[in-house]
Amino acid sequence: MRTTLLFLFTLLVSTPLQAADRPNVIFILADDLGYRELGSFGQKLIRTPHLDKLAAQGMKLTQHYCGNAVCAPSRCVLMTGKHPGHAWIRSNKADPPEGQEPILSEEVTLGELMQQEGYVTGAFGKWGLGGPDTTGQPLDQGFHRFFGYLCQSHAHSYYPSFLRSDRGTVELNNNPAVFGHANFKKGDDKTDPKSYEQFKGTDYAPDRINEQVLSFIRKNKDKPFFCYYPTVIPHVALHVPDEDLKPYLDLGWKDPPFTKQKGYGYTPHFTPRAAYAAMITRMDQYIGNVMTLLDELGLAENTLVVFSSDNGTTHLDLEVDFDFFESVGELQGLKGSLYEGGVRVPTLVRWPGRVAAGSSHGRISGFEDWMPTILEAVKAKTSPPADIDGISLLPTLLGNQQHERPFLYREFTGYGGQQTVRVGDWKAVRQKLGRGQLKTELYNIAKDIGESKDVATDHPDIVRKLEQLMAEQHVPSKLFPLKVIDQPE
Repeated sequence: MRTTLLFLFTLLVSTPLQAADRPNVIFILADDLGYRELGSFGQKLIRTPHLDKLAAQGMKLTQHYCGNAVCAPSRCVLMTGKHPGHAWIRSNKADPPEGQEPILSEEVTLGELMQQEGYVTGAFGKWGLGGPDTTGQPLDQGFHRFFGYLCQSHAHSYYPSFLRSDRGTVELNNNPAVFGHANFKKGDDKTDPKSYEQFKGTDYAPDRINEQVLSFIRKNKDKPFFCYYPTVIPHVALHVPDEDLKPYLDLGWKDPPFTKQKGYGYTPHFTPRAAYAAMITRMDQYIGNVMTLLDELGLAENTLVVFSSDNGTTHLDLEVDFDFFESVGELQGLKGSLYEGGVRVPTLVRWPGRVAAGSSHGRISGFEDWMPTILEAVKAKTSPPADIDGISLLPTLLGNQQHERPFLYREFTGYGGQQTVRVGDWKAVRQKLGRGQLKTELYNIAKDIGESKDVATDHPDIVRKLEQLMAEQHVPSKLFPLKVIDQPE
């Protein structure tokens, strides 16, 4: 009897401590989701019940910044913990025939560090940091399992002919596949809904990806695991099964068709507003599937879940009516811009018993912070590389006091060439660097969240300080030069 009581006492006392030492980690990354496109962040038209529940169960980070203004460089910051001033990938750059510019083999990724801690690691969705047979292949960058799209261009279609599985491929039942940039055939009637049927497939790739996420969690339920889930939703093309479309069609929105005028954009859609909303709601359901499975397996209490987006809402207004949805709300800028709307992203963190339910925090933070945050959360013995720029968010997440971030730096060679740095409420922005312009704008984000009034002339000392920071944080890159700075005339 005494032995039995001792065993039960040991079990009751030791299990929570052991669980706290080895939490599972799930990082979910939406693709082109705007700051105001979740109900918990103010969305009124798009239904996101599972993510709203996640917000109610955890913390909202209201001043969290993605790694950059478009896909690949943002993901590079997340995986390497380095801000864009010295990260290897600083813009999108295709690497034909399949993939983008790969990260180097010597880069240390979050996946690799988690493997060193004994975690089973899996990535499911859109990778974007190197194609097959490159140094950026996810199985060579810290992941035991990969399923999805290696290439961003391949991911423009939700009805492709295949997906990548580890180092091989899995054929999908789409015959023919629906090209992400397909167009009408000559003579098609663009006013007839039947003309749009050609842009629908059979085998919806996000379904397959979600199945693999659930399979990975089930298979590794008795081991510590790190699951990276970069969904392809809601990046265009507007592809979504009809059953998801119907609830939004029933609302009777005035929804002019997207007809791809002059070859502009992705595949046409007869009801683009309904399609975009339906895609986000379907993503929400996938995340609900993950949360339900964690409950069923008894893993919810011991799993840190993070949800965010790789950048802001797309600027392709004929396909995604960001004004109708108020996708970035009061913020200025969209995908491709270093103004707030392009890089401030909706971010949620749930860790029951540790992160306070229904909480919210305005700490300035960025994608580079997740590497040290996750390592501290799992009580890693491995230290992050000395040259990263991330600062662990764990004290903030646990409700403790934390010093304000000294600064947050971003640069982007795309869309004309841009630089920005934020220190407290002050934010400096440079635009059109690739066109020879070296003008610094200054905004007080606390007073002017929409970045509508440039106050640089009123605060020359602050401008000089932030310009000095931008100069210090930028390391020249031959692959991604900021021309007016790196190659002055």
